[in-house]
Amino acid sequence: MLRIILVAFDGSEQSRSAFDLGLEIAAKFNAKLLVVGIISLPEPAISVEIDAMLDHGKTHFAEEFAQLAEKAKEAGVPFETEVGVGHPAEHILRYAEDNHADMIVMGRRGLTRVTRWILGSVSERVMRYAHCPVTVVK
Repeated sequence: MLRIILVAFDGSEQSRSAFDLGLEIAAKFNAKLLVVGIISLPEPAISVEIDAMLDHGKTHFAEEFAQLAEKAKEAGVPFETEVGVGHPAEHILRYAEDNHADMIVMGRRGLTRVTRWILGSVSERVMRYAHCPVTVVK
């Protein structure tokens, strides 16, 4: 039984598709929808850059989450949001565990084979280490 569905959201088209799928699944199972956005900071970063990026990220997610909240309200789905700072995969995994998510839904980024080999992708890391099923949306 699916009670809590976590959607990783960054504002991309893939994450919008992931949200739509997560919302549809949540509505069918009368589940709660948790949407998490992560602000990634450059490394190394100086305090002026960090403050600017945090301000921009918080504003970005506040605007995006307001629109998503409206969709969830229309669908009658309980909805919560979280904005974290750090490595996206680690934050998604921790948030999913802390909130006992039964499923994670996220978008896939189109990394090249070389970039994926060197850096790995967030979706691959989440799939590898998640405690629950992960659905990756193209």
